[in-house]
Amino acid sequence: MRQVFRRAGILIAFACCAPFAVAAPAAAELAIRIGYLAYRPDPGPVLSNVIPEPEDAGLRGAELAITDSNSTGRFLKHSYALQTATGETAEDLLQQAARQYADGIRLFVINAPAATLRQLSDAMPDALLINAGSADDSLRNQTCLANVLHTLPSRSMLADALGQFLAVRRWNRWLLIVGPTAEDQAYADALRRAAKRFGHQIVEEKPWSFDNDQRRSAQAEMPLFTQAAEYDVVLVADERGDFGEYVPYQTWLPRPVAGTQGMTASGWHKTVETYGAAQLQKRFEAHAKRWMNDRDFAAWMGVRSLAAAVTRLRSSEAAAIRQLSLSGELPLDGFKGRKLSFRPWNGQLRQPIPLVHPRALVSNSPQDGFLHPTSELDTLGFDAPESSCRLSEARP
Repeated sequence: MRQVFRRAGILIAFACCAPFAVAAPAAAELAIRIGYLAYRPDPGPVLSNVIPEPEDAGLRGAELAITDSNSTGRFLKHSYALQTATGETAEDLLQQAARQYADGIRLFVINAPAATLRQLSDAMPDALLINAGSADDSLRNQTCLANVLHTLPSRSMLADALGQFLAVRRWNRWLLIVGPTAEDQAYADALRRAAKRFGHQIVEEKPWSFDNDQRRSAQAEMPLFTQAAEYDVVLVADERGDFGEYVPYQTWLPRPVAGTQGMTASGWHKTVETYGAAQLQKRFEAHAKRWMNDRDFAAWMGVRSLAAAVTRLRSSEAAAIRQLSLSGELPLDGFKGRKLSFRPWNGQLRQPIPLVHPRALVSNSPQDGFLHPTSELDTLGFDAPESSCRLSEARP
């Protein structure tokens, strides 16, 4: 009898509590607004037939990521919206950013040069900015912006990806050709660092100082220009594309070409198809009517990383998302065969780097055999002991 009464008591208790369970409020809907800010300075006249980057590079990736985030977020009653602004000048973009900031937006994806990114970071100190447009190494090393994370690979990551592959192939003697722009010099610095890290020798370095159109003179000038001591490969630092496209097949010695032309390292490329990437490529092409490039992927990854943090936290508070992102407890899927995460010291997204030529994937770095105490992905770019940044120890 006592057991019967006990069971009855339990049933009565459940019955008493049932109305309160039914009356519990449903999870509140969460609306997340993300700002997309873009400004690309005019590169000036280009001395070759280089195909220009699409004017909507980055934006289309962010748009697709919003669609992807809404398709998964609807089950949690999370909705995502993108507010876009592009500027003809840096000042114009800062004004548009100020309007979005005044409207309450605190999460941003930025496709802009390093100098503009620094200004935006200073102007919006309590916002979280995702850098999807600048590969500048100083942003990940000397200049530590406390409220910025980086989804675009740095120049040092790209150069290290090349350096590892060339070390595996034992193409250790380099002829380095460097263009005249500040960006060319920065990329050349990354290549010099990679050469030192992975045991390569730069047998000769030549500055490109010609201002003529190589379309008509490459066959005559390039073989003479590339005369040097014995080398295994030609490394080119020509980010704008003034002359680098005319180096392959025109060198004095029959050697491969890599760097900004020839075989290149990139955050993303059309030829990346494994680990589900082909499905992402198809969805992007259906959306944008063109191929996905590295800035599209960086912007897509930026929005998706924000959405992943919101899903985990059930909050869109910028400081909380930053803290979670830098904690190492936010694994991200980027269709690259490994879980990606942000480095806690400088906010750079760890990721494999594809090595490609225009129509095929050559390899992926990090290469086999390049080991690291915690993650082989940290063999690309500035590791914690090499960087002066300590973002996880600072507050924005």
